[in-house]
Formats: sequence, structure tokens, C-alpha cells
Amino acid sequence: MKKTARLARAIRIPVIASGGIHTIADIHALGAVVGDGVSGAITGRAIYEGSLDFAEARKIAEQY
Repeated sequence: MKKTARLARAIRIPVIASGGIHTIADIHALGAVVGDGVSGAITGRAIYEGSLDFAEARKIAEQY
């Protein structure tokens, strides 16, 4: 997530994180960098594999 945040700070358009999101902890890590310009995430594989509960992740993401 550090590289994603660094990219978001370096450019002036919103960044959507893709890849590397596997668990709820990753959602919290992205939430910590929302202020840096990260505006969303793609989580398809983690949902299909069952390592990420989409409903829980969405609820947490909405708090940020």
C-alpha cells in the first residue's frame, strides 16, 4: 500500500488500488491513505477466493 500512496501523492488524479488486497487489514491500510488521494480499490480475486468478506470490507471502507 505504500507504493500506491506514494503514487497518489505524486499525481493529481484519484488512484484506485488494484492488486495486493487480500484481507480486511488491507482495507484498513488503504483507509489510512485516503487523504493521499487513494479513492478506491479493486478486490475481485480476494472475494472469489474467500479471503475477503465484501460486505464487511465495504462497511469499513465507507467509514473512510
